[in-house]
Amino acid sequence: MLTGKQKRFLRSEAHHLTPIFQVGKGGTNDHLIRHIEEALEVRELIKVSILNNNDDDRHEIASELAERSGAELVQVIGKTIVLYKESRNNKQIKLP
Repeated sequence: MLTGKQKRFLRSEAHHLTPIFQVGKGGTNDHLIRHIEEALEVRELIKVSILNNNDDDRHEIASELAERSGAELVQVIGKTIVLYKESRNNKQIKLP
């Protein structure tokens, strides 16, 4: 579980990132989760955007993505989700 200070730090680190995955009207699936897990192992911090054609609740999508990928939910802002998971092999981010 991330502390408030850690979440603030990660939000500032994620500010300049562009979303690398999109959740469309099909919602989440195993294929998307697997790709998110792989990206988190390489990058540790990623953004996922929710497209306008998706009618599901954005907070539910965010919690499902975080839970199924084993990541921490850092932030949901608008239709953008920020996820963090400490890498086993490529540690790049040092949390305060």
